[in-house]
Amino acid sequence: MKILITNDDGIYAEGIYKLACSLKRMGNIYVVAPDRQRSATGHAITMHEPLRAEKIKFFDKDFDAWAVSGTPTDCVKLAIEALVKEKIDIVFSGINKGPNLGTDVLYSGTVSAAIEGAILGYPAVAVSLADFKNVNYDVAAEFCCIVADIISKNPLPPDTLLNINIPNCKKENIKGVDVTTLGVRKYKNSFIERIDPRGQSYYWLGGEVIDEKNNEGTDIYSIKNNCISITPIHFDLTKFDLIEQVKKWNIQIK
Repeated sequence: MKILITNDDGIYAEGIYKLACSLKRMGNIYVVAPDRQRSATGHAITMHEPLRAEKIKFFDKDFDAWAVSGTPTDCVKLAIEALVKEKIDIVFSGINKGPNLGTDVLYSGTVSAAIEGAILGYPAVAVSLADFKNVNYDVAAEFCCIVADIISKNPLPPDTLLNINIPNCKKENIKGVDVTTLGVRKYKNSFIERIDPRGQSYYWLGGEVIDEKNNEGTDIYSIKNNCISITPIHFDLTKFDLIEQVKKWNIQIK
């Protein structure tokens, strides 16, 4: 198996290192990731400046690895279309530090990288550790091997990826594995206003998560209850059941 690994935390993040080390037993590893932190870049691509890809020594491992000046989506496109000469079997994005749950997947560079893999026709998986403090990636990295083995025997449908979130706890404290839908995440106090030394306002985007009611069956519910969540995502955003209603509006140019 030939595995492409990327992330949005940057190529020197601990999560991508642990993922690559774990998946090594599954086959050949190729690491192509941003040269710095690129979280919350969504599906952005670089069009108005050149991309640079530097072949690097990946920690203490003898993997083919490139640090790329662009976004996570750039990394997947560049890897598959230019850098990696072998045909890739599967794309893994992660392990992200922090969750990618519910509607936050629309902002996530981690998930967007996996989406790009799926767009290009490859099985793809986004993996996130659902915490920011005292993180331990070992359980998540081990679980990725299980997922890679299953997908190799059970191919995903076209245009589909798996978004996986894993509790930050010991293996014995995980209560199970749930197949879920995306929940809803909203934020309050999203912008913090501050004043710079010249008296001008500037803003930091932050905010607190609003505790929306996410019922059993959603990824958010599963993580709150110490279960691994696996959400199949299809990137066709068409609202099919609204098509006929919109047709009835008979919208015309006047």
